[in-house]
Amino acid sequence: MSTQGDKEKIVLAALIGAFDDQNGLPSRDEITAKAALLAPLLGYSGDLQNIITEAETAIPSRMNAGVSLIDVDAAHDEDWIHKREIDTTYADAYGGYLRSQGWKPTVVNTLLNADGSKILGLLQDPTSEGEWKRRGLVIGHVQSGKTANYMGVIAKAADAGYKFIIVIAGIHNNLRKQTQQRVDEGFVGRSSDPENRVNIGVGLDRSYPNPVTLTNINSDFNKQTANVSGAQLNDFKNPVILVIKKNVKTLEALHIWLRELNAKGRDRIADVPMLVIDDEADNASINTNKPDINPTATNAWIRKILRLFTKNCYVGYTATPFANIFIDPDAFDKDAYEELFPSDFIHSLDAPTTYFGPDKVFLNDESSSAVLRQVEDCEEYLPFIHKNGFPVAELPPSLYRALDQFIVARAIRNLRGQERKHCSMLINVSRFVSVQKEVRSFIGLRLDRMREAVKANYMMPEAASSKNEHMARLRAAYDAEFAANEFGGRNYSWDEVKTALWGVFESLRTYVVNSKSDEVLDFAKYEKDNIGLTAIAIGGLSLSRGLTIEGLTISYMYRNTKMYDTLMQMGRWFGYRPGYEDVCRVWLPNDSINWYRHIALASEELRQQITRMRQADMSPRDFGLYVKSHPDSLMVTAANKMRSGEKVILNQNLTGTLQESWLLPLDPKTNQDNEEMIAEYWRDGFGGTVEPTEKGWFIPDVDVGKVDEFLLRFKAHKSARKRKADAVEYLLKIAPKFSKADVLLISKGLGDPAAYRLGAQDRTAEKDATPDKWQVSGYRVASRGDEKLGLTDDQISAAEKLASEDTKSKKKKPSDVHYRMVRKKPLLMIHVLEPTENPAFAGYRVPAWGLSFPDGLYGADFEIEVIANKVWMEEMYGSMDDDPDADEDYDDE
Repeated sequence: MSTQGDKEKIVLAALIGAFDDQNGLPSRDEITAKAALLAPLLGYSGDLQNIITEAETAIPSRMNAGVSLIDVDAAHDEDWIHKREIDTTYADAYGGYLRSQGWKPTVVNTLLNADGSKILGLLQDPTSEGEWKRRGLVIGHVQSGKTANYMGVIAKAADAGYKFIIVIAGIHNNLRKQTQQRVDEGFVGRSSDPENRVNIGVGLDRSYPNPVTLTNINSDFNKQTANVSGAQLNDFKNPVILVIKKNVKTLEALHIWLRELNAKGRDRIADVPMLVIDDEADNASINTNKPDINPTATNAWIRKILRLFTKNCYVGYTATPFANIFIDPDAFDKDAYEELFPSDFIHSLDAPTTYFGPDKVFLNDESSSAVLRQVEDCEEYLPFIHKNGFPVAELPPSLYRALDQFIVARAIRNLRGQERKHCSMLINVSRFVSVQKEVRSFIGLRLDRMREAVKANYMMPEAASSKNEHMARLRAAYDAEFAANEFGGRNYSWDEVKTALWGVFESLRTYVVNSKSDEVLDFAKYEKDNIGLTAIAIGGLSLSRGLTIEGLTISYMYRNTKMYDTLMQMGRWFGYRPGYEDVCRVWLPNDSINWYRHIALASEELRQQITRMRQADMSPRDFGLYVKSHPDSLMVTAANKMRSGEKVILNQNLTGTLQESWLLPLDPKTNQDNEEMIAEYWRDGFGGTVEPTEKGWFIPDVDVGKVDEFLLRFKAHKSARKRKADAVEYLLKIAPKFSKADVLLISKGLGDPAAYRLGAQDRTAEKDATPDKWQVSGYRVASRGDEKLGLTDDQISAAEKLASEDTKSKKKKPSDVHYRMVRKKPLLMIHVLEPTENPAFAGYRVPAWGLSFPDGLYGADFEIEVIANKVWMEEMYGSMDDDPDADEDYDDE
């Protein structure tokens, strides 16, 4: 018997599919009319509001196929999938399942028949004779559907003939269980819960050929469970799949069982094509040093398991590929054999247009201002750096404001008909379990008082209810955040919201989520009863990797790690927010906001680089060398290696990058000297001809020596001198190829050209400026589009063409990377900035520079040596003391 929730999904899937072939987007009225027509035909008599809202969000969704970087010299025919007649039983069932869950058919088609087929083709034909192996990496976006993608690859691989599939699902039990549930629904077709072995998901079709699973939602792999089958791998008619935790003991147990049971005394297993999917492949496989998930041991056991099979493929999945690229491609161990470097292929996935990702949260000014809120008071209550057992005397007011927002946002979502949808709040302020429990106690106490206040006042006249302090705070949250609702979504009056407040507390629960907790954040349990869970999840690392927090609406995080992978993975707020994106809020300290912006830009440029290298027929090894020599590699490498204070030396390549003086002096004399020097060079035209632009002045074809001379004389902040020196050294390194550079004098308004004085550009300095130095917000000096200035019409047209061909360019409009590519020479940008939102520095004029380098200069001939120690790193990037890899909430099992 179908539940009301099941019927909702059926109507939603039919409604989305009804518009799949329509040209142009349907109006809400058209969607409403079609829903009203379909609902009775499908036996649904409930409220259609939420179905219409979700359909309205999903129907515009589009998804481009990804881009692959392959080893073009390898003897591999990726068209093997088109030369064989391959049954599509598992892939068709999975595609049907996704559509039944409300996925747009065109998105499913891209996921399975574009990306899925492409990745399968990059694997080996499982019917191939002899011994073979393949190593690859798939780069996705945090919370964007990587699991859906690798589930599609698994289904297609099973259709093609892969017999033994291992999914390595992170280092925590809750993530392994979540992944097992998804594998059960999308591939196995039967619940793996020993107490409830019922057909689910793809298995609701009784003719479905269920694969065999040797793990279940309660138990990771163990020899006793596996031996129950009493079979050899080749005895199974259907594919065998395991979902295991990335844990040394588990991997070792699997290796022993496979060797004892299936190798029949031989060293290796023949005639069983196997596939390993390593989810969160940058974590533990490579870069953690916890004793029982030691990177060397974890990595070695994965390699040993692969080695057991004469026919094996390994595909890592990650949204943060820096660590994977740092694998030594030539590493070999006599016991573990070849490393996991993706030597055969790297595939970069696109995300559907409905993805609520880093660009919306951090790079788009309009949506960022709607979503982001600054945490400014947490240090007084729960400092960045604190010890286990830290006594929490009270929580910061900003956390209580975020809690108020959450209660109001849930009420609004309920009014929109989303009562049966999950709604969650994330709180990540400490890595210590003891502190997390104390935070939960304070949150619980506040919720008890709010519940009492709401119960007594939600039906009272406003004149009476407003006298209650908790009701007044909830009203303030409504007025400040949700009353105007300029970014979409239906408006509701405060009276309507107030009436809905009591319903928020009906299924509100708080959880401490870590590997030592006996509480399980189990959304599926509530779904069975058709209940939308309202959850507040408090935790550390367990909330920072892989785990999907359903319906995440309000996020509050106060952590100061600078590690690319960990920080991006902490962004559990990325994902899909149908019908409630406008009520989502993310609370972060300003340093984190700036660093997220920097990483979002770096990650996007990394993906664009894959496209450019593919066009140049370059290999994954070339891409690995590029990332290894990327300027941000210093941050990634050094943070891993400098805990003992050792010095790090790297060869760096600045090709295609913009290097800027985002760390600036606020000393008036220094800045006056720099302004006078700018006037001096401007007066002389840098030895060239000065031309006006819409935003300042342009000087083409200046001698590189003149640019070098200017930068050497420019007075940098003491902590930024090394960065300037590296940029100058690289400019001189490429000078034999580029003797000329362009110069831009960028000005806000007219400035005073007669006095050779630039108009100052406003840059926020609310929290980033001290009398000693100013770290410019977002680690960016130039505005977007500045690099377009001075280009010819033909160059602009060329940049537009590059953007239109770039599958990673969301809006198909040129970015500064595209302008950089068509300029084909170095570009010096000169600015004068004025700190704003900080009265102490009102009216200050602070000169700054940026140096943009042309793209495509790969190889050792275009590298410089960069040296850093711990002191230098902390001057540039701040403290490294909050090391999430040292979190104390790892699994003990």
